[in-house]
Amino acid sequence: MLTDPGPCSWALPDPTEAEPGEDCIGIGADLEASTLLEAYASGIFPMDVSDGEGETFLGWWSPDPRGVLPLDNFRVTRSMRQSANHYRVTIDRDFEGVMRACMTVPRAHGWIDERFVNAYCELFDMGWAHSVEVWLKGALVGGLYGVEIGGLFAGESMFHTERDASKVALMALVGTMRDAGGSRLLDVQWATEHMKTLGAVEVSRASYATLLSEALDSQPCFDS
Repeated sequence: MLTDPGPCSWALPDPTEAEPGEDCIGIGADLEASTLLEAYASGIFPMDVSDGEGETFLGWWSPDPRGVLPLDNFRVTRSMRQSANHYRVTIDRDFEGVMRACMTVPRAHGWIDERFVNAYCELFDMGWAHSVEVWLKGALVGGLYGVEIGGLFAGESMFHTERDASKVALMALVGTMRDAGGSRLLDVQWATEHMKTLGAVEVSRASYATLLSEALDSQPCFDS
């Protein structure tokens, strides 16, 4: 059962009022559950932003264009199918373990720290965040996590330490969302070159808002 975090205490930035092409549209607020859920339902998500002088602040992002992965567009290669046969996949078995593994992935602008781990683990405990884990011989070798509100799954990060393990996690997520039916939106934030090879596309901020509105009317596909 989903736990209601109560109302958000902040007036969060409105993506419809942002300048075209402006990705970070606000700074401040907090990572309370009520803030995070209000943000995702509004089309924004948190990630630290640097002032260029060594200081970082909590930023609120609405990429324009936005990266989404249409479920019917997801590309499964022979290599991915073969790899999947060697792994065991679970859902919500080790949410914190997935987050901490994602935290260790080298990134140009890494943002996952203890603040984010604590905040998203709270969302997980409340039924709003979910993880997909990929195991090999009892070891966690890949996975992803994100936030689900209605038919929206806002993918946050994924990792792998064995070949194709993160892709296998994504296969499981897409399959779960497809099986649930209804209007589904798999948000990947930015359509990087890697994500494009898997079927991700770019949509305008206005188009994303329409897709989000439709998805929020659907029931969640994960058991909470």
